[in-house]
Amino acid sequence: MYSIDYNAIWLSLKVAVYTSVIALPLAVVIGYILARKEFKGKILLEAILHLPMVMPPVTTGYLLLIVFGVNGFIGKWLFELTGIKLAFSFAAAVIASVVVSFPLIIRSVKVAMEMVDANLEEASKSLGASPVQTFINITLPLAWPGILGGFVLAFARSLGEFGATITFAGNIAGETRTLPLAIYSKMQVPGQESETFILVAFSVGISLVAIVLSEYFYRKKKKQAGSSGTIKSSLKKYPFK
Repeated sequence: MYSIDYNAIWLSLKVAVYTSVIALPLAVVIGYILARKEFKGKILLEAILHLPMVMPPVTTGYLLLIVFGVNGFIGKWLFELTGIKLAFSFAAAVIASVVVSFPLIIRSVKVAMEMVDANLEEASKSLGASPVQTFINITLPLAWPGILGGFVLAFARSLGEFGATITFAGNIAGETRTLPLAIYSKMQVPGQESETFILVAFSVGISLVAIVLSEYFYRKKKKQAGSSGTIKSSLKKYPFK
C-alpha cells in the first residue's frame, strides 16, 4: 500500500493559486508600463525584475531571509510591530513562489501588451475614451490570452519551486512542505522509491499541462493580433463620443 503525501500536493496547489492570484494584477500593471512607457532606468528595472529567473533559487531564498527574516530589514520591524513572523511559514512559501514566478508572468504580460496595436488604443482615445477606459476595454481584452498564458506559467513554476522555498520557508510537514520538498524528503528514505515516483509523475504531468496551455494561449493571442475582425469589434463595443 503506497503512502502518498496528498497533503503536500494540496499545499502545493494552494501555494500556486495564491502565488498566481497575487502576481497577476502586479504583472498586468508593471507589464503595461514596461510595454508602453519609456523612462530612465527602465533597463535596470527590467533586469532587477528578471533576476530571480537567472539567480540560483537558494540565493533568492537567502535574500528573502535577510529582508523578511526575524532579524531582517523588514521582518524585524514587522515582528516588533505586529508579532508576525514571515520566515518558515506558509506565507514565506507563497512569498518565495511569487518572487521566483514573477519574471515568467511579467515577461508574458509585457509581450502580450506589446502585441496590442497602439493605433487601436489611440483610436479609442480619439473617440473620447479615457486612458483607464482604453486600458480596460481595449488593451486588456486583446492582451488577455497572453496574460492567461503567463498566469499558467507562474502557476506551474510555483508548483516546481524548491530552492527559495526550502531556504526561506523551510521543510515543515503540513505547513511549508510542498510537492518538490516532499519528493526530496521521500528520496532520503530507503524503500520510498514508488511513492517518490508517483509524486514526480504528478509534478511532470502538471508542468506538461501548463506548458501546453501556455502555448495554446500564446497562439491564440498571435492569431487574435492579426485578426482585423477582432479589432473592429473591440471598437464597436465602446461608442465613445
